[in-house]
Amino acid sequence: MAVAKNKAEQQPAAPRPSEKADDSKASKTGQAGAVSAGPVADLGKDKELAAYRDMLLIRRFEEKAGQMYGMGLIGGFCHLYIGQEAVVVGMQMALHDGDAIITGYRDHGHMLLCNIPPKDVMAELTGRAAGISKGKGGSMHMFSVEHKFYGGHGIVGAQVSLGTGLAFSHKYAEDGGVCLAYFGDGAANQGQVYESFNMAELWKLPIIYVIENNQYAMGTSVNRASAEDQLYRRGESFRIPGIQVDGMDVLACRGAAEEALAWVRAGKGPLILEMKTYRYRGHSMSDPAKYRSRDEVQAVRDKSDPIEHAKKLLEDMGVTEAEFKAADQDIRKQVNEAADFAEQTPEPEPGELYTDVLVESY
Repeated sequence: MAVAKNKAEQQPAAPRPSEKADDSKASKTGQAGAVSAGPVADLGKDKELAAYRDMLLIRRFEEKAGQMYGMGLIGGFCHLYIGQEAVVVGMQMALHDGDAIITGYRDHGHMLLCNIPPKDVMAELTGRAAGISKGKGGSMHMFSVEHKFYGGHGIVGAQVSLGTGLAFSHKYAEDGGVCLAYFGDGAANQGQVYESFNMAELWKLPIIYVIENNQYAMGTSVNRASAEDQLYRRGESFRIPGIQVDGMDVLACRGAAEEALAWVRAGKGPLILEMKTYRYRGHSMSDPAKYRSRDEVQAVRDKSDPIEHAKKLLEDMGVTEAEFKAADQDIRKQVNEAADFAEQTPEPEPGELYTDVLVESY
């Protein structure tokens, strides 16, 4: 991923991904699992099993959240991450403790992978005082400085400019940290994204822009909404290189994360990762998803499910069905305990509404 020595010589950064990437718009709707241009990580049995468990935790947590939403225990909007688990698991495995994470409103999996306990996340979803944001953030606005998780943001694309600010903070403090700013294919068309790209490249900020391309921005397919739907190319006019990655393969995501982090930590500036993934549920729990067929969703589940893919690899390594069953039982227990905790813990006191509004008192 070489760049020219100075800007006068530099050509627009040629993304590393593949000559094999398909440029025909008609063929891409509903497809997940693009060619991975970066290396595929070799984790070994123990780490790969840990990645499998992390993906399973997100899947079971989100399934439970969907149930609780249906029971009226979670109010407002609730955006589930089912199908996209490999992206955040692969990325987060490669991070250092001081790195910052910021994302949009499909944020439950990101929080769990920032080592925030499931009960704290579920309590927040149900608006309880024990939630990670004291029950005042809900599904879309969770936050934890302690865990280097800077939101959950309900404004589409807001996390990109905020994440660029976090990257500036890392560079200013010279603390060696990197920011991962996750956003979707819909947010990729926001103007503030490109203002952020320009600033990040000018100042060589330590940030990785992770585009979670799940094929649909709300109810519109990416190739109907985007003139350039190969989103890893979106940084070319700013000389930011990009890599297109199979976002349904946790090893490909981890490999891309390692390459991207090495680039950014070397002081070379920002990098874009387009993770070709797929969400199985609607945009939110209130979305009936009539803009795509059940056959399309089932085809992705059958061919590209990230958890089943990881399971097959682990079977080849000698992991038994009994071990998979034990892992699932353990994770279901954690999730059920989190749900029980969320139902039983009290709501915030009315006076709590007036706290955390301002940084200081005036």
